[in-house]
Amino acid sequence: MIDAARRVRISRETAWLLPVVLPVTFAGSALATIGLVLLVTSSPSASTAAGLLALSAAAAFVEAFPVPIEGEHAKQSETSLANVFIVGTAVIYGWEAATALAFATMLLIEFTRRRQQPTRAAFNSALYALAAGAAGWAGGAVEADGLGGLIAGAALASIAFYVVNIGLLAAVVARAGREPYPTVLVRYVRWTTGPFLIMASITLMLAVLWDRSPFLAGALAGPLIAIALYQRSVHRAVEAMRLAATDPLTGLGNHRAFHTRIDELIHESRNEGCSLALVLLDVDDFKTVNDTYGHPAGDRVLARLSGELRRGENAFRIGGDEFALVVQDTDAAEALTAARSLVHRACTIRFDDDITVTASAGVSACPEHASARDELVRTADRALYDAKEAGKGTARAYQPASLEIGELKRLASLPDRDARLRAAASLAFAVDERDAYTGSHSQAVGELAARVALELGLPQEEVELVRLAGRLHDLGKLAIPEEILRKPGELDEAERLVLERHPQIGFRMLRSLGVEPVATWVLHHHERWDGSGYPDGLAGEAIPLGARIVFAADAFDAMTTERVYGECRTEMDALAELERVAGEQLDIRIVAALHAVVDARRLVRA
Repeated sequence: MIDAARRVRISRETAWLLPVVLPVTFAGSALATIGLVLLVTSSPSASTAAGLLALSAAAAFVEAFPVPIEGEHAKQSETSLANVFIVGTAVIYGWEAATALAFATMLLIEFTRRRQQPTRAAFNSALYALAAGAAGWAGGAVEADGLGGLIAGAALASIAFYVVNIGLLAAVVARAGREPYPTVLVRYVRWTTGPFLIMASITLMLAVLWDRSPFLAGALAGPLIAIALYQRSVHRAVEAMRLAATDPLTGLGNHRAFHTRIDELIHESRNEGCSLALVLLDVDDFKTVNDTYGHPAGDRVLARLSGELRRGENAFRIGGDEFALVVQDTDAAEALTAARSLVHRACTIRFDDDITVTASAGVSACPEHASARDELVRTADRALYDAKEAGKGTARAYQPASLEIGELKRLASLPDRDARLRAAASLAFAVDERDAYTGSHSQAVGELAARVALELGLPQEEVELVRLAGRLHDLGKLAIPEEILRKPGELDEAERLVLERHPQIGFRMLRSLGVEPVATWVLHHHERWDGSGYPDGLAGEAIPLGARIVFAADAFDAMTTERVYGECRTEMDALAELERVAGEQLDIRIVAALHAVVDARRLVRA
């Protein structure tokens, strides 16, 4: 029954390829037959027959021992130097001889190599015949008088052979893999451009030497052997490295390769300013599959899922049933769409023994939520956890401070506004635990801001709101990676942009609580008096008074507190610096009130 099912599956796959395979096979076979008939009826001389026999033998030999080449991201395939002798035949003897030689040589090798795959053997043979015919036609379009004509003919013949060969090969591969044709074509061109240029130059050498004397063409044996030996040694070295970084069951990159590659991509995204997203996919209740159906069945499930992931680049198996997919030039929303598609395809796969599985996925984007590998993985893993908590078989994108979002929703449901205000203030402790300051920075800013508000003569109710805004001014930093918050050196441009988003994140988290004007003050607590601040570039009196107070208190406490990235100043030095930038960055009136508060506090301490 299994063999019968396998035959049905293979038959269906073959039927899917027939719209490409049949026309190519028919056209190539017909062209090769016509070429052979014309060649035989032309009564070739003994020297011509000997030359064709020598070229055919050389083409068959090198086709039997293809040369491995390395593609992009360590993808490996093989190329045959038979192209050199087929295109050389087209230039020297014309398209008739080239098509017959190509078809016969490839058919012999293909049936020897793939005895149980006649369809593939016939297609490959016909493909070479068509490419040889195109090479003969292009080479014959140039007058072969002199060395210049010979060079031009060889160059045009090589290009024609390459275009037809790669174009038709990409067509059948794209249909087999259900991929867009342009995508496959571009990928194949990238892989084969280098080998094509090398073979084109060797073809030119063959044509020039053969024109002088066929025996001189034997001198090409040395360079061809050297190229083959060098490529094989390189291939063996690369293969050894690939095996060390490849998961043997799925063929995807392993955990080690994942860490290496994601570091490279994060570095590229920083330098080029492009986005990057990580998708973590996990099979739900995979242990149950192993326990119920056995580990071989579990291995088949993982292998099938890896096939879905392999459609994209940078796919890895990083755990027993956990996969990772790194996507470039993609934001969180696009990556979430791709993750949902993966989850859907995983849920629709049907296995033997009536096995059905579901999968969950978590998505995190860089630099939106992370700037380093560990943080990116952590946030994607958090999103994966949320997806499983939501019922499995789903995909979730990382939400900043997801642990605190549930708490904010609970606070928002409290009927009493004062209770919501008091409860929200407790979130300041979570901020201080992650920030780069020693001590309770948020608490200190809140107390200092409240004293400044009192010094300015604000009503007691507004003083308490300023106190709360001071304690929550950095709430948005809950969504900023610790690598940025605690970085000892200067932030780069990408890291600075991530950090400057924390007022907006804090505003969105607080807005749902209905605690205005605190949310608005948090949003604008980095605006400057001269309009050079962020996020909106407000200036002067357009900046809410509460935000101006919090900004001054935050600046003073930052300068007088131990931090990982700056020295601690004395209170007098900090006040002197604030007075220096008053009227430029800070409200002069608030700086004066802050000075009075600090003087009074120093007097009390004395």
